[in-house]
Amino acid sequence: MQTKFPFPVQLLLVLLFAFATACGTKTKGPDIIFVNGDMLTMAGDSAAYVEAIAIQDGKISMAGNKAEVLAAKGDSTSVIDLHGQVLMPAFIDAHGHVTQYATLSVAANLMPQPYGTVMSIPELQKALKDYIAANKIPPGTPVIGNGYDDAVMQEHRHPTAQELDAVTTDHPLYIMHASGHMGVANSVLLKDMQISYDTPDPSGGVIGKDKSAKRLTGKMEENANINALMFLMGKMPPTSPEETFTLLKAAENEWFANGETTICDGRAVPENIRLLMAANDRGLLKGDYIILPDYDTNADSLGNFKPYYNKYHRRVKIGAIKMTFDGSPQGKSAWLTQPYLVPPDGEQAGYKGHPIYSHEAAYKGLKNIFSHGMQAHIHCNGDAAIDEGLSLMDSLKKEGLLTPDMRCVLIHSQVCRADQVPRFKEIGVMPSWFPTHCYLWGDWHLNSVLGKERAERISPLQDGLKHGIRFTIHHDAPVTPPDLLTAVYAAVNRKTRSGVILGPEQRVSPYEALKAITINAAWQWGEENEKGTLETGKKADIIILDKNPLKVDPLAIRSIRVMETFKEGKSVYRAK
Repeated sequence: MQTKFPFPVQLLLVLLFAFATACGTKTKGPDIIFVNGDMLTMAGDSAAYVEAIAIQDGKISMAGNKAEVLAAKGDSTSVIDLHGQVLMPAFIDAHGHVTQYATLSVAANLMPQPYGTVMSIPELQKALKDYIAANKIPPGTPVIGNGYDDAVMQEHRHPTAQELDAVTTDHPLYIMHASGHMGVANSVLLKDMQISYDTPDPSGGVIGKDKSAKRLTGKMEENANINALMFLMGKMPPTSPEETFTLLKAAENEWFANGETTICDGRAVPENIRLLMAANDRGLLKGDYIILPDYDTNADSLGNFKPYYNKYHRRVKIGAIKMTFDGSPQGKSAWLTQPYLVPPDGEQAGYKGHPIYSHEAAYKGLKNIFSHGMQAHIHCNGDAAIDEGLSLMDSLKKEGLLTPDMRCVLIHSQVCRADQVPRFKEIGVMPSWFPTHCYLWGDWHLNSVLGKERAERISPLQDGLKHGIRFTIHHDAPVTPPDLLTAVYAAVNRKTRSGVILGPEQRVSPYEALKAITINAAWQWGEENEKGTLETGKKADIIILDKNPLKVDPLAIRSIRVMETFKEGKSVYRAK
């Protein structure tokens, strides 16, 4: 039956049709379509590619055949030709410290190669002197340096307070070790802190003392290190919120430049949590930020985090609560079951490191976290610390406080024995390994820290695969820059600075290494349905690489460049 309209309505329809014909009908279509490149989906147990990807309203709307995706093209769709480059999911930061990275970005850079140039104590002294002069730092104003590394410097030892006094006696000076777990103060800072040779060690920390000369070395470990930093930061000239936000945004851009759009702030103290929350409230953040509040400084505030727990408010959520059970293996403060090959300065043969908590305090803290219904990330580097972490997790699981929905993580898990690996699977705890150690500190582990047998088991990724364990890998910035491609390089090659292949049986394929920083990392954060693969409906958090990590020589993975980074379909970084 033919529908009849009154004459005025017929005339209106004719006019509208004529107008549409004259002006051209607009079709919406996707915002962006990518074509002509290796589009690595990271979905599945082996590498899979699609011919085209369409992005609409910040999400992947199509992923598949090029002709079918292009058929959906609208008048305003931007078609991007990759010219053979690689499109894949953006990397996900499984463990880093973005606010600490931002704060230390204005410190003197004392890193050795490949991220810096300081390869000896004289070079360290010169770098500090140049920094003080270049920044015209007035006498009395604190000076901080970051990233010196006794494992790499020619002397293979920490500088002393007296060597820092040769830099300046006009400023309180503190230099942080590459691990972040220790540092060295000059005599001015030690005096300001009222630390003498007779000052007892703080709980969970060590004040370095030269017992033969009966004087302070200036070295501060663990909680003594934290105390020194907190004291020094309290003496720093005040900075405006705008200056602090500028540093944070610069750090965010570093993460984007390294292909990461999900950013971690591990062991966040209250001041850094407030910084991220304030930046979030002002709408300054482009990436997704996952905060791990430090347990010790936030123990009485756990209930306040519940509204943010595993739920984004704009760009920020609380992912877990962070506890720290021991120190650094390359800094020789990790807690081991067998002695260090060469004990650190001031310690005797047989030294095994030490825990930061007593067993009772660790149990109490972890139980408090679980009682609030939140999961925990525990820093465990040495095998004794891993034993402690796994044992406590197992006990609390049997008590019904560690529940199957919690995705708890043992961070680093570096000196991991063969018998410990299956326990991760049995208890239901996830390791986040740090294979960059093999490259940066592998020689140090072999010759000074662990010896061959234990060093070859640093970050045993292949053992993890054999036991069916889902794991992540991380960069731990500012221990290194936020550089996950080097972590992938190290996981695949396990080649030390000197060329030794450290534990070749623990190498994994480039695809498995990439899974650890995409879909596995998304799972760690409970975001596997939104991120980590190129699949329809997921967020368009994507990156373009100049070369395919699966197709280049594995030794060339470190040289791969991030060409562009997209957060929810919007470009947030483009290589120059």
